[in-house]
Amino acid sequence: MESAATALAQVRANIARVCKPARRTPESVTLIAVSKTKTPEAILPLIHAGQRVFGENRVQEAESKWPALRADYPDIELHLIGQLQSNKAEEAVALFDVIHSLDRPSLLTALAKAMDKTGKRVPCFVQVNIGDEAQKGGCPISELPAFLAAVRAADVPLAGLMCIPPADTEAATFFALLAKLAADHGLTGLSMGMSGDYETAVMLGATHIRVGTALFGARG
Repeated sequence: MESAATALAQVRANIARVCKPARRTPESVTLIAVSKTKTPEAILPLIHAGQRVFGENRVQEAESKWPALRADYPDIELHLIGQLQSNKAEEAVALFDVIHSLDRPSLLTALAKAMDKTGKRVPCFVQVNIGDEAQKGGCPISELPAFLAAVRAADVPLAGLMCIPPADTEAATFFALLAKLAADHGLTGLSMGMSGDYETAVMLGATHIRVGTALFGARG
């Protein structure tokens, strides 16, 4: 319990520190605690320490642990930050409050259909393939204007843009590019930054940061 509270306080202090020179308020940054692969027993100490926003990578894993946790803590907000298969769209809409990985027309169609069916509109970040990496998900930058227009036409709430920069590179360039793309398209939400680079992301305008290791420790 104490170590979870300490880790959370440290991350929040770091956010506050880098917000100052960026002329931002810490409240403008949503800290998403990435709880993928973590058991409810590992998650509870962070909940007890006051964390209320969590991120999961897989629908099935989230379904196995969050309904029970949220029964006890109904104010928890759950974000899907991993790749989403179109055939899981309805389950994702039912379970999550925000989706960060909308990246292709087939998934947009599935999500719009699920939202129309359930009557629940879930804000979605469009994931951009910011480093033009063949093995990574994300909408190619060249296709972004048309895809954003399609999202808006489908009445899917557009939360902003999300990216995962290429590994082992300086992330700042890619964060700055995502911020520019968002501004060009009239979007304010920026989901970017993880445990190793969230301070840089906040400096460059991140509104949502996805932090796992810095809160939970190294993954086993």
